[in-house]
Amino acid sequence: MSAVDQLIAILDLEPLERNLFRGRNLGVGWQRVFGGQVIAQALVAATRTVAENREPHSLHAYFLREGDLAIPILYEVERVRDGGSFSARTVKAIQHGEIIFTLAASFKIAEPGFEHQAPAMPDVPPPEELPSGTELRDRLRDTAPAYIRRYWETAQAVEIRPVRLDRYQRRGPHEPVNHLWLRAGGPLPADAAIHRAVLAFASDMTLLDTALLPHGGSIFDEDLKVASVDHSLWFHRPFRADDWLLFAQDSPSAARALGFSRGSLFTRDGTLVASVAQEGLIRRRPLA
Repeated sequence: MSAVDQLIAILDLEPLERNLFRGRNLGVGWQRVFGGQVIAQALVAATRTVAENREPHSLHAYFLREGDLAIPILYEVERVRDGGSFSARTVKAIQHGEIIFTLAASFKIAEPGFEHQAPAMPDVPPPEELPSGTELRDRLRDTAPAYIRRYWETAQAVEIRPVRLDRYQRRGPHEPVNHLWLRAGGPLPADAAIHRAVLAFASDMTLLDTALLPHGGSIFDEDLKVASVDHSLWFHRPFRADDWLLFAQDSPSAARALGFSRGSLFTRDGTLVASVAQEGLIRRRPLA
């Protein structure tokens, strides 16, 4: 199976009871379960309990414990409310009898209304003018740290094309701004719920790295302890996750060993389709 086929497969949760689902894990080169996987699977679990005419417009999640790659994750959904326009769900992700993650999601019927969007899409080169993963691997082979080379040498379910490469080539402080194009690594089924789940998966990528840019650090640095703490995602407009989306990120604050980052996702024509915010632990490990 290709990497994107594996992602689609692990998003197809196994129903165990009316509000209980089981999800398999996707290995992405981490020693623990990737946070984006848990966000995406929890969203899938919640979506399966609401009426088909209701779509998620927001979710808010907390990471409580590291996920164990060796065993599946159970997702327990609570049907909090079904109103005339909105449905509310909470989801608990469970391993070893303990809650490792919680998610609250709100769903709404589609209806016309007021329209505006801000901010404007950043003026960046299109993805075709940026190096592909293979080209990045070759270009960075002699200059990038080992963890960066390993990432680009591994097939990924989500294809990424960074706008700037200097952060991979030169260690040291950088402006806390990060722009990258992303899309699923292959065609996705037509089901809009799958596209939202894939975007939820991708929305956890590189945000904490953006918070570390001013400090010359990376989430892979062995002298740092880095972990997502909370994550919020808002869906604004329809999109396809197998078309290129610009993920424009910035980090306005880091304090008290917490880094805060936010992101906007745009289609090629500048339509804002989703917004993200995340806070995570960024702490130096004690010296031995």
